[in-house]
Amino acid sequence: MRTRRSAHRKRRHWGRLIVLILVAAAAAVLGWFWLELQPPGTGVQKDITVQEGQSLNSVFQSLQKEGIIKNAKVLDLYTRVAGKPAWYAGTYSFDSDMSADKVLSVLNDPEQAKAGQVSVTIPEGWWAKEIAARLAETFPYTQEQFLQAWNDQQYIETLARDYPFLNPDVLANPDLRVKLEGYLFPETYQFSPDSSIDDITRTFLNQFAKVWNEDKARFEASGKTVEEILTLASIVQFESGSSSDMAKIAGVFENRLAQGMRLQSSVTVCYALYEQFTDPTACETQYDIQSPYNTYLNEGLPPGPILNPGREAIEAVLNPESSSYLFFVADIHNVRSNPGKVYYAATFEEHEKLMQELGLVIE
Repeated sequence: MRTRRSAHRKRRHWGRLIVLILVAAAAAVLGWFWLELQPPGTGVQKDITVQEGQSLNSVFQSLQKEGIIKNAKVLDLYTRVAGKPAWYAGTYSFDSDMSADKVLSVLNDPEQAKAGQVSVTIPEGWWAKEIAARLAETFPYTQEQFLQAWNDQQYIETLARDYPFLNPDVLANPDLRVKLEGYLFPETYQFSPDSSIDDITRTFLNQFAKVWNEDKARFEASGKTVEEILTLASIVQFESGSSSDMAKIAGVFENRLAQGMRLQSSVTVCYALYEQFTDPTACETQYDIQSPYNTYLNEGLPPGPILNPGREAIEAVLNPESSSYLFFVADIHNVRSNPGKVYYAATFEEHEKLMQELGLVIE
């Protein structure tokens, strides 16, 4: 007859056995995981290019394909536990003897990303033609070739399939000087020396896509199209002496638009002059130039952006500062302040008085 004690012993025996099996299974999994993280050690040396906006998992897939790591999924899981590194666009040198931690540290080092890369800085507020000229100094393409691509309607339609913020119908406007003006996001970029015009263009658009995706809700809530937001941001960028003025200047323009007033922004005259633009004072004296970009003659916004604005100018338009102001003027001669501040007025009389005081009335 089986005793109660023997039954308890049998249950303890099975319990211990199950625990041992689970421990053994866990050890086997951990052992396999550890082995999959070890360097392949096959003597492979390879330069891997990471594209702007490429996901870390996609980078790991490339490393596995080239024999630098054993298992992309295991390395991805490892980073979830150990902490994901930062990674940068660029070309990195790897070999199959690198540990998983070494691979991650290379990706985390922006200096490594510059190896074999061409660095190009695009400042905020540059015109597309200035960007094209800068790129032509580095790549085997002319300024005109870049501008032709950025004005090619068929190419724009191709890009729009990948970048939903591009509206081919809006960009078909014949009044636009450069269709992609405003979308060539200012930043310091690392390019492969053999980058095509398409590669370079998509790198700019990928960077703008990050800004657009981060603020997509505010873009949609603004009541404006992406083109209209960039157009107003480009004017704010050009008009602002510093980022601290941008939101207030954006608010002034919003007030004028709401009241049906013309923007009367001299910087739009600069863009209207375009090839004839050589001296900023000309923007203050040629208000009568016939151009759809001249906001002294035309109501509302100009046909499109007048330069490529940075993040702060876009942010200012998405979140303008509320005020009663309808005018502003910069103290460019440092009459009241040094460096010159921007002064605001709610009425034309106040504005005219400020202009007189600051020596900005041009006879």
